[in-house]
Amino acid sequence: MPLRFNIPSLLAADSPQPLDPARLKKFVDSLPIPRVLRPKRIAKGIPQYEVTMTAFRQKLHRGLPPTYLWGYNHTYPGPTFEAGTGQPISVKWINHLPTRHFLPVDTNIHGADMGAPAVRAVVHLHGGHVPPESDGYPESWFTPGNSATYLYPNNQPAMPLWYHDHALGITRLNVYAGLAGLYLIRDSAENALNLPRGRQEIPLLIQDRAFNTDGSLFYPVSDLPVSPEHPGPWVPESFGNAILVNGMVWPHLAVEPRKYRFRIYNGSNARFYNLSLSSGQPFFVIGSDGGLLETPQGMTQLLVAPAERVDVVVDFTSLRGMNIQFTNDANAPFPGGDPVDEHTSQVMEFRVMRHTSSRDTSILPPFLRPVPRISESSATLLRDLTLVEQADADDNPTGSFLNGMTWDDPVTESPQLGSTEIWRLINLTDDTHPIHLHLVQFQVLDRQPFDEEAYEATSQIVFTGPPLPPEPNEMGWKDTVRANQGAVTRLIARFTDYAGRYVWHCHILEHEDNDMMRPYVVVAP
Repeated sequence: MPLRFNIPSLLAADSPQPLDPARLKKFVDSLPIPRVLRPKRIAKGIPQYEVTMTAFRQKLHRGLPPTYLWGYNHTYPGPTFEAGTGQPISVKWINHLPTRHFLPVDTNIHGADMGAPAVRAVVHLHGGHVPPESDGYPESWFTPGNSATYLYPNNQPAMPLWYHDHALGITRLNVYAGLAGLYLIRDSAENALNLPRGRQEIPLLIQDRAFNTDGSLFYPVSDLPVSPEHPGPWVPESFGNAILVNGMVWPHLAVEPRKYRFRIYNGSNARFYNLSLSSGQPFFVIGSDGGLLETPQGMTQLLVAPAERVDVVVDFTSLRGMNIQFTNDANAPFPGGDPVDEHTSQVMEFRVMRHTSSRDTSILPPFLRPVPRISESSATLLRDLTLVEQADADDNPTGSFLNGMTWDDPVTESPQLGSTEIWRLINLTDDTHPIHLHLVQFQVLDRQPFDEEAYEATSQIVFTGPPLPPEPNEMGWKDTVRANQGAVTRLIARFTDYAGRYVWHCHILEHEDNDMMRPYVVVAP
């Protein structure tokens, strides 16, 4: 869909114009590492944290003026939490944002209708196994001047979680504005593996953004004329023309000729990344959303959808003195959209030094941890769930839906507490959708191509090929799965510990906001 600049800008009186990314030189700024947050106090054995959402300005590239952002504790990305398995923490989330949004709010989509305050926020710990009152339910938003306190039990093994805004109807805007940060759970079993750590363990939060000439964020709005089908500025996906890592545009990282562990997060609104190293060498995937795999998987390219996380080890030992780029070749939208260009094909650069400061004693063990597969025979229910898009007569998207239903329709998914279910995601759209389930870590079973026309005519699944097993990097625990175009994607999940109201949704944030998100309820027996 064509894009136009949203005028007037709320940050400058001279109506800045969109910035040509060619004006930003690549790999001139060092990769920042988000600081680790410390608790304010410890009460009854539980660390107590406070995090404040604020507006501020921050340099995102040396060639840009400071950018107006929203973030946690005056920084983008927000500070990193590090928690131990089995050690609960309490976080007080405080909203000190302005009362006026600086990005284009569409008041015609659910949750953002006229009457709702323009600025509201609620925090979701993505991948967290938490009680419903601490999950960041999209309707549990709170406005500037208010706060919410959540308890995170951390009764999960070591894994890379992240936190971000989840306010109904404006998640895409709040995350784009900067409301996201990292959350690592650690345990003794992972620590005993002697993987690269300390300065050799680096988080990489990858996001795309576009800018105006004054350094402000550019967020696209629809150029279609206002009509009942297109009543507001919502666009079906937003893609930036600059790639940021840890809040810096095309950064570089100096690395020693030794092994490094990179915790990779795709925090983009809609962009997929198919990552590879310009040296052509393999990297070793050791973990996914829900922590370590059983064994390292050597790969030369790695597809990462929005909200997915991958844990990789790269060995720079044989690359002394070389500059290596992390590159991307995923179309946008994925898979059938526009190809990358000279800007979106570049992510960051590694500058390999000639000498090490100390001997590399880390190892890449042949076995990481057991990941027992959930038996399909243990499932008590099979759910068929469709992914559909709505378009106008000219094939312009006007909304996306799960099972053809909106957010406000009655709940149709009510797993029993303690039960195991298989969900079949039937994709009837032209896109791959990253589907995220709150509360649970699940396992991907397979993907199988099917006849879409036959399904739309009869509601019967006619498979057109054999089932395909998960990719090697998907053989661990997951909370987000790529539901591929023209395929039925199966996952299996156990619903344990907590009864109550949660959500499942597409993690393309523009889809989630309109209207590809549904509540589900875990029912106590």
